[in-house]
Amino acid sequence: MTKNQRIAYIALLAAQAVIISLVERAIPFPFLVAPGAKLGLANIITCMALYTLSTKDTIKVIVIRLILATLLGGTISTFMYSASGAVLSFFGMWMVKKLGPNRVSMIGVSTTGAILHNVGQLLVASLIAQTWTVLLYLPVLSFVGILAGIATGIMANFLLTHVEKLEYYMYLQQSGNAG
Repeated sequence: MTKNQRIAYIALLAAQAVIISLVERAIPFPFLVAPGAKLGLANIITCMALYTLSTKDTIKVIVIRLILATLLGGTISTFMYSASGAVLSFFGMWMVKKLGPNRVSMIGVSTTGAILHNVGQLLVASLIAQTWTVLLYLPVLSFVGILAGIATGIMANFLLTHVEKLEYYMYLQQSGNAG
C-alpha cells in the first residue's frame, strides 16, 4: 500500500467510524436492563483498523473519530467518556490481539474492547461523581458489553474477510491475471 493509499484508507475508516457513531447516537436503544448502553458499532471499524493497519495508524483512526464525533454531535463530557473508553478499549484489544489468532479470535478481541470500554467510562463517571459506587453498574454493563462485543466481532470478521478478498482481486487485476 502506497503512502497516499494508506492515508486515504485511514481517512475512510475514520469517516465510517464517525458516521456510525453519529447514527448510533441518534438511535434510542431500549436497553431496559442497562440504560445508556449502546452497541458500540464503531468498534467494528476499530477492529478493522487493528487488523489491517499499524498500531500508530489505528490510533490515528481512533483519535480522528473521537474528535470529529465530538465536534459533530457531542459535548466535553461525551468526549471524556468516549476517550477514556476508547483508550482503555484500544490497549486491551491490542494486547489481546498480540496473543495471536490461534489463542484469541477477532470476536474475543472485540469483546475485550467492549468490556474495557465500559470500564473506562465507569472510571470517568466515578471520578466525576466522586464515588466508587458507580462501578456497581459494571456487571450489568459487562453483560451487555459481552453481547455487543460478540456481535461487533462477528461483523468485523465478516468485513475483514471481504476486504482481504478485495485485495486479492485488486492484485489479480494489476498483474493481468483477472479473467
